[in-house]
Amino acid sequence: MKKIQMVDLQSQYQKIKDVVNTSIEEVLNSSAYINGPYVKEFQADLEKYLNVKHVIPCANGTDALQIAMMGLGLNPGDEVITVDFTFAATVEVIGLLQLTPVLVDVELDTFNINIEALKKAITPKTKAIVPVHLFGQCANMEAILEIAKEHNLYVIEDNAQAIGANYTFADGTIKKAGTIGHVGTTSFFPSKNLGCYGDGGAIFTNDDELAHTLRGIVNHGMYKRYYHDVVGVNSRLDSIQAAVLKAKLPNLDAYCESRRKAAEFYSNAFKNNENIITPVISDFTTHVFHQYTLRITNGKRDALHKHLLDNNIPNAIYYPVPLHAQKAYKDDRYNEEDFKVTNQLIDEVISLPMHTELDTEQQEFISQTVLDFLN
Repeated sequence: MKKIQMVDLQSQYQKIKDVVNTSIEEVLNSSAYINGPYVKEFQADLEKYLNVKHVIPCANGTDALQIAMMGLGLNPGDEVITVDFTFAATVEVIGLLQLTPVLVDVELDTFNINIEALKKAITPKTKAIVPVHLFGQCANMEAILEIAKEHNLYVIEDNAQAIGANYTFADGTIKKAGTIGHVGTTSFFPSKNLGCYGDGGAIFTNDDELAHTLRGIVNHGMYKRYYHDVVGVNSRLDSIQAAVLKAKLPNLDAYCESRRKAAEFYSNAFKNNENIITPVISDFTTHVFHQYTLRITNGKRDALHKHLLDNNIPNAIYYPVPLHAQKAYKDDRYNEEDFKVTNQLIDEVISLPMHTELDTEQQEFISQTVLDFLN
């Protein structure tokens, strides 16, 4: 059996090696490393794939979130609501901009933002909502948009984990994750469903004026060289990473389908074990399974984590500490009673290997190892 990896980027690369190598060689030969043709070509390809008017490439997913907030003109002290159960980058940029993070609980089944908790968190100081499409499926965007419209709030989608997912509205309209709110962001970190071979990110919007502002911010606030119209940052997707992403984008749907099939295998294997709760998919979204995350309900999650490692099966706990309990983000405003679900999830969740190259032999070994331990 081939060595099991959490994400097997090497095997994925071998399948697209020729087109990737050729693309990178073209960048090297042209020496157009910054804002070269591949950046513009990838941008156009991604706009077409997402059916969005504007894609603004940038250096990474964290920058994408920060730049989106800068572009919306949020001011120090403005409150931004997001989830307690996610990676720190989501709240990190709120703090960097001297905005006020307001953390809320998530749903027990989907791990995405709890709509009732969101409603209760809104105050006169609230200016934006950042739903996180965690592990690969969309939050309840239709409900979020209704709340945002009622309170005149911006919606910034953190789509670092769900690029390629589809969201279906009640009227049958379908949109890609990240293109539903006022602005969406994503990460092209190598392990993402659409990942480059370094760091990369992008911002999406259908708002022409906002897109113009964002394009200036990512490039030192310049629209004309050495003329700085807005306060900006240095955050550009380099040409080599754009070349890799352009080569991989045509495979994104196939990558997501491979992950769905792997998830289906896992879920079928675990469906009859009373100690395991497999991922729940909301009826308004597809799931692209950036992570395949179980809940272990008998108190043996940590022991299972060790057991799998002892059997050379990589696994991960996303996330072991909620944001409201992190040293950097603790605040007297927070009440533990408001984070019951998050506090439960950090003791139960465990993510198994999930990538496009998983084979049946590997999945049989992984699932049987889990079941043997928990039975």
